[in-house]
Amino acid sequence: MKVCALFSGGKDSTFALHWAVLKGFDVACLVTLEPAREDSWMFHRPAISLTRLQAKALGLPQVYVETSGIEGAELGDLKRALAESVEEYGVEGVVTGALLSDYQRMNINFVCEELGLKAYSPLWRRDQARYLREVVRAGFEVVVTAIDCYGLGPELLGKVLTEEDVERIVELARRYGFNPAFEGGEAETLVVYAPLFEKRLAIRGRKVRTGPYSWRYVIEEAQLVEPRARSRC
Repeated sequence: MKVCALFSGGKDSTFALHWAVLKGFDVACLVTLEPAREDSWMFHRPAISLTRLQAKALGLPQVYVETSGIEGAELGDLKRALAESVEEYGVEGVVTGALLSDYQRMNINFVCEELGLKAYSPLWRRDQARYLREVVRAGFEVVVTAIDCYGLGPELLGKVLTEEDVERIVELARRYGFNPAFEGGEAETLVVYAPLFEKRLAIRGRKVRTGPYSWRYVIEEAQLVEPRARSRC
């Protein structure tokens, strides 16, 4: 089946794309929506513009649509983006990285149903700690770009997560009661390299505190480099 992948550049959408390729789907394009608001109900915002570089690293075309980020209205923007992928690439289905959000998954399914598309959410309801371990062990280089959670410190920002970092996150999640896979908005991520990437995303930035328990890794420079070169995080 020819599908598109909803793609934000974070670990979940990238891992769902990885799953689709391994399962033999013909991934025709990426679909990315950039919300105008930080508090979008549906879509990821931090470092979203870097998906253009990730699309090049993946060798996939991208449907890139701006959205208001306003609840309800952004569903119309999603429908417009998916309709464009149907028209341009003939897709029959959509792959999503939804983990636990009923709101997100149900709305995506609703829009897909309106367009006659099949929705696939391969990560849905996975054990969150086990899933985070699986992502890193599969060779994904994941960088934390935002933190909005009591219990997570800024030392995680801007660095590629190691297996040791993952175990630390899992332990902190147990201690402080947050979701270790960040599905509750505790943190945002950016994938700088994955098995499907032909090149690595090298980034440089700075840490900025935005609240008592909130931090951002503001990326000031990004470029694609050969896989043998390590990203400067």
